[in-house]
This record gives sequence, C-alpha cells and structure tokens, in this order.
Amino acid sequence: MSSLKSRRIFLQEFLTGCCASAVAFPASSEDTEVRRLLLQNTHTGDVLDTTYWANGEPQPRELGRLDWVFRDHRAGSVLPIDARLFDLLHELAAAAGLEPHYQIISGYRTPETNSMLVTTSDGVSSRSLHMEGKAIDIRLVGYPLASLRDLALARGVGGVGYYPGPDFVHLDVGRVRSW
Repeated sequence: MSSLKSRRIFLQEFLTGCCASAVAFPASSEDTEVRRLLLQNTHTGDVLDTTYWANGEPQPRELGRLDWVFRDHRAGSVLPIDARLFDLLHELAAAAGLEPHYQIISGYRTPETNSMLVTTSDGVSSRSLHMEGKAIDIRLVGYPLASLRDLALARGVGGVGYYPGPDFVHLDVGRVRSW
C-alpha cells in the first residue's frame, strides 16, 4: 500500500472517529449491555461487523467505522450518523430474534446526491433526513420486508417507509410517520 493511500485511510478513520465521538447516546440502564451491528453496503461492498457500544459507553473508533459504511458512496462524503439510528437497528434485530445483519441501500447523502436522486428516482424527498445522517434504507437479512416494516411501526420511533418494489424499508429518527 502506498504511503499516500495509507495516510488517506488513517485520516478517514481518525476524522470519522473524532466526529462520531461527539454524537450523544441515550443513557443505558445496563452498563454491561453490548450493542452490535453487522452491515453490508450494497453499493460499495463494504462489510462491517462492529460492537459500537460496550461497558456502558459508545466506542468512538467503531462509531467512526459505522459513519464510513453509511457514507455517501457517490460523493465519498462522511457525516456523523445520529446514534439513535444505530440503536434502532440493533433493537429491531433483537426484537426479530435475529443477528443484526443489515444490507444498506442508502445511508448518508450529500445535498447534491439527494438532489440528483429527486430528479431520477421516485419517492425521494427534497428534504430527506438522509442529508442529516438521520435516515437509512435497509433490509434485515433473513427477515421478510413487510415484517421488518411492521416491527419498525410497532416501535413507534421516527419514520417508516415501505418500498416492496425496490425491496427496502426506510427508517429515520425524525418525527413519527409512515408511508
């Protein structure tokens, strides 16, 4: 690996870790709780199996790695992702009785990427929470899409969009609503 490339990777990991450590997490009643996610980005091929919460606190390096997997793959841009989104994914998989193995269709989007998608895709909002790092389009591996939607609706947290044609569920940590 060239020194330029290794420096670039180091800086990406360092900066995303620093940004992620600033994200606030809700207090946990159990200091021994472990929160884990296994994510596969369908566009980049990135796979991340990470414990982002352990010993009663967030793990900054792992949060940075999560931010990287959620990045806007078109622009190569990273934004700190709202930690409530990670917790929602963790909780949904636990409620389904499955390993938290998700396929990411879309995570963070730059305003430019979002504008392009508004003009080329159906159902993309010009005010999408993807641009704030508060939304994700996903599949839970081994779990029916409609069941994932129903499970998310039952949680009563944020927005839930059901897209059976393109085969994903949209989740966000904005106001409670569904479509």
